[in-house]
Amino acid sequence: MYDVIVVGGGAAGLTAALYTARQGMSTLVLTKDIGGQAILTPSIENYPGFESISGLEFAERVKEQAERFNAEFRYEEVKGIEAAESYYLVRSTMDEYETISVILAFGKTPRDLNVPGEAKLVGKGVSYCAVCDAPLYKGKRVAVVGIGDPALDATLMLCSIAERVYLISRSSALIGHEDLMGSCSNARNVELLLRANVLEIVGDNRVKGIRVKDAQGIKDIEVDGVFIELGYIARTEWLKGLVELNEKGEIVVNKNQETSRAGIFAAGDVTDTQFKQLVISAGEGAKAGLAAYNYVQRLKGKPVVRSDWKTLLSSK
Repeated sequence: MYDVIVVGGGAAGLTAALYTARQGMSTLVLTKDIGGQAILTPSIENYPGFESISGLEFAERVKEQAERFNAEFRYEEVKGIEAAESYYLVRSTMDEYETISVILAFGKTPRDLNVPGEAKLVGKGVSYCAVCDAPLYKGKRVAVVGIGDPALDATLMLCSIAERVYLISRSSALIGHEDLMGSCSNARNVELLLRANVLEIVGDNRVKGIRVKDAQGIKDIEVDGVFIELGYIARTEWLKGLVELNEKGEIVVNKNQETSRAGIFAAGDVTDTQFKQLVISAGEGAKAGLAAYNYVQRLKGKPVVRSDWKTLLSSK
């Protein structure tokens, strides 16, 4: 039986595993891949301590740190968690595992555009995060594909950086917050393409352009980047009845990353935290790891530790 099983291998999950393993907890990470959404980013420029680092390199570094403290990694997708009397049974696509505690940190999945060229050009001009990647397109031409406030926010962020921004929406009019719509409509370097659909993202090793169909017909537009802002999905249906979820399907947590069920913690983009950023996910992963450690220590009747990790407390 493990002290903790971490579900997910993104920034939150990797950091949680680093913290639990470093405290001597037997730690197993179950994940489909390493890095999560971070690997979609070729250059991270807003993580403290790094002028620039790729999402993949960042993830690999944290994984190596966790492994140095004996965290185990298995590439399996978790399908269910069952609460037993004094432990949890975690079922994956490959096996079943018993654990005293669980940290849920499997992030969110961006909604795909589902057009030719999208999948092969992810990280090569196709991005799902304007906050992460907008600075990479200074003086370049980009397209934002989406609807509502996420697309408007991305457009406004990019129009102050890029040479030209094409905002492409299937709707007949802009939809979103009134101030955002006004700002996008008045921006001199933003071109609105309404009632339009992207048919293809063009490029071999990098994005070169997009093929768009609107009321005037089909046309090709040269762009260096495509930002897909269709929102993210929290695929948490399998957790219903186990932990509390909000109306968006996000896991509800308190300030200590505790869910509604004792012994199950959550961190990162899969939670109801407001800001979805790499550094925030890592911080929440650390908090979840520390909270899980104290939970297991109490169950074992052993001393827990203060938040400053200097003074031992009794288990009571």
